[in-house]
Amino acid sequence: RSARSEKVPEYPKQWAQLSQGELTQDELEKALIPIMERVFGYYLVKIGSLSSQISLNACPIKRQYSCAPHANQHNQLCAVSAKLPFQNNSVDAFVLLGELDFAQDPHQILREIDRAITPDGRVIIAGFNPFSIAGVLKYLPINRKNLLHKGRFFTPMRMKDWLQLLNFEIVQQENLIYSSLFSKHLNSQSRIQKWLKRYLPWFSSMYII
Repeated sequence: RSARSEKVPEYPKQWAQLSQGELTQDELEKALIPIMERVFGYYLVKIGSLSSQISLNACPIKRQYSCAPHANQHNQLCAVSAKLPFQNNSVDAFVLLGELDFAQDPHQILREIDRAITPDGRVIIAGFNPFSIAGVLKYLPINRKNLLHKGRFFTPMRMKDWLQLLNFEIVQQENLIYSSLFSKHLNSQSRIQKWLKRYLPWFSSMYII
């Protein structure tokens, strides 16, 4: 399928709009701690409404900004992801959490990041895995109010291909959350979650690159 969609997907403004959204946000924040501890520089930008709500206190970069279509917080810029208001080679790190899954043209967003990032900058992307239980249930008439039905779900392999075409080096991939994401309960410490993470890591509902 083409990465660009003819229609603009319905875009979640906050994690609470997704079932298990706040629990997913908490799991992402915990998984990002060891990753963000190794990200350095002067400026970090969180792209999109979902990314903007994530706390990155473990990151040594102090100048952290958010860029979203609906700016309503301190240090938040009102802009769309496909037209970033930054100079070339000016941002040391970008964080995109679920942003590309709800984007009309994810390629354009990555091209804008490639333009604005410094030569040794880092990009952290979290996405929803189509080869998970959540990826299958997305196509079934279950909890139709859940905005995950509007997401597009790109595989981590396809995401890495896009990045490598732009000459990014893939440093690390993490898999997390083994749940349908369409029910209202998530226990990341349950025995089945730990078993799946150990033996079937590629079937996680989310991944971080």
